[in-house]
Amino acid sequence: MTATGLAPDIVSSSIPQHTHRARSLPPRGRPIIVDLLAALAGLGLGVTIALGISAQSMQSISSVPGLITAAGRMTGLLAGYAMAVTVALSSRIGPLERAIGQDRLIRWHRRLGPWGLYLLLAHVVLITVGYAGLAETGILAQLWELILTYQGMLGAAVATVLLFMAGITSYKRARRRFKYETWWSIHLYTYLALLFAFAHQVDSGASFAGHPLATLWWTTIWLALLAAVGYWRFAVPVVRSLRHRVRVAEVVRENADVVSVVLEGRRLDRLPVAGGQFFQWRFLARGAWWEAHPFSLSHVPHRDRMRITVKDLGDHSRDLATMPIGTPVFIEGPYGRFTADAAVNTKVLLVGAGVGVTPLISILQDLDEHADVAVLLRARTRDDLVLHEELVAEVGRRGGTVFEALGSRDQVTIDASRLRGALPDIDRRDVYICGPTTFTTAVATECRRAGVPADRIHFESFVF
Repeated sequence: MTATGLAPDIVSSSIPQHTHRARSLPPRGRPIIVDLLAALAGLGLGVTIALGISAQSMQSISSVPGLITAAGRMTGLLAGYAMAVTVALSSRIGPLERAIGQDRLIRWHRRLGPWGLYLLLAHVVLITVGYAGLAETGILAQLWELILTYQGMLGAAVATVLLFMAGITSYKRARRRFKYETWWSIHLYTYLALLFAFAHQVDSGASFAGHPLATLWWTTIWLALLAAVGYWRFAVPVVRSLRHRVRVAEVVRENADVVSVVLEGRRLDRLPVAGGQFFQWRFLARGAWWEAHPFSLSHVPHRDRMRITVKDLGDHSRDLATMPIGTPVFIEGPYGRFTADAAVNTKVLLVGAGVGVTPLISILQDLDEHADVAVLLRARTRDDLVLHEELVAEVGRRGGTVFEALGSRDQVTIDASRLRGALPDIDRRDVYICGPTTFTTAVATECRRAGVPADRIHFESFVF
C-alpha cells in the first residue's frame, strides 16, 4: 500500500518466536444453542397465540366491541411475550452470549424492544375501547374505571408508565440528554414493571382464568427469565468479583491520550476469559462506581495480573489516568466472541486502528502456536501506534509480519487491491478487525471484495 506522492506507507518487520503458557479459557460458543433457543422462542410464540385464541368464544366475538376486546387481549399476551424475549436478549446468558456475541444480542434487543411497547400501547387502547363499547360508556370514563376498580390494574398502569419511560429514554436522541446514572436507574425499574405486568396478566387475563396449565406455563417462562437475570446479571459477577478480588495495581500512560491500567487479583489465570473478550468494569471509587464501561483486555490474565488499555474518550476513561492504586474493581463478564477460537483455519490477519489494537494483542496471546499471523496497523503517525513494541514482539515470536499503514485518511486507504498486494493469500485467512465503527465497516467491505468469505471476517462493536 503506497500513499499518493509519498514513500511506501507499509513497513514490515519480524522477530524470532518464543512460547507462552496455557491458562483457563471459556467454553467455545456452540451454534446449536442458537438454533435450539430460536426453536424454543418460535414454539413459545405459537403457544402464546394459541392461548389468546382459546380464551375467545363465538359469543364473545359476535359484536364489534367483542372483537376489539379480543384483539386487546391478544396484543396483551404478545406484548408480555415480546418483553420476556427482549429481557432475555439482554440478560447476558453465558452460552447464548458466547454463541452470538453481546453486540448482536443488544442490537436484537433494541430492534425487538419497540415492538413490545407498540403491542402494549395497542393492548391498552383496544381493551379500553372494547370495554367502553360493551358497557356503552365513554372511553376516558372506562379507562378511569379500569384503573381504579379492576384487580391489579393500578399496578399494571404503573408498569405501563415505567416501561414507556424505559423505551423513550433508550432512543439515541433521548438517551444523549440523560446522565448514565439516570438512564440506568430508570431501566432498573423495568424489572419492577415486568413483575407488575406479570401479576396483572395472571390475575386478570382471560387466557389464565380457570386454566391452571396455561398459568403454569406462563409462570414457568417468567420464573426462568427471573432465574436467568438473577444468575447471569447478578450472581455470576458478584461471585467472580469476590473470588478474584480485582484491584488497580498500576496506571501507565502510553501516550498523551491512552493509559493502561494493570489489574491484580487472586488467581486471575483461573478466570475463564479469552483474548479479545471484554468485561464491564466498575471501578469502586468515589464518583465512578455508578458507571460500568466495556473495555477489552490488552493482556490476558497471567497468574495474578491482567491489563486494559483505554483511550481518553470521555469523563470516565479520562478519570482512569488518575485512578488511585488499590481501587477495588467490580467485574461483569467476560463477554464477546471476538476470540481466537472463532478462526476457521490457522492463517490469520489482524487489523487494528488506534486503541483498537489492544484486543488484538490479547488475541495473539491465545492463537494457536502454529498460526500464520499477519497484522495491519492503521494510524496517522507512528506515535499514535498503541503498544506497538509489545505487539511487534508478540507477532515476531511467531515469525509473523507487521504492516503499518501510516498517514491521513486522504493519503492512505485500505482497499481490496492493496490488501491482495500485501497478502496474496488473504482469501484463505480469517480476518479480525478492531477500530472505530466506520473503519471496521470499510475494512470488512474491502476484505469481502478481496475474496474473504463473510464468515471469516470477525469484529464486534461496543456502540450498543
